[in-house]
Amino acid sequence: MSTSTHDRAYPEPAAHPNWTTRRPAPRPLTPAQQQRNRDALLRAQHTPSPRRTRKNPTEAAR
Repeated sequence: MSTSTHDRAYPEPAAHPNWTTRRPAPRPLTPAQQQRNRDALLRAQHTPSPRRTRKNPTEAAR
């Protein structure tokens, strides 16, 4: 048994306006902002992660 859109008990709600509204394109980043992002990315990729500390202080004495 197939159902069509006319067989529903209630109509399909309209799409929210935010889903269909066209927004202007975001402003491009300035060269200074691009460089700052590159530097931050490199720093994050090459910085070692902090070492995990022990929860129990008696384990450190062993």
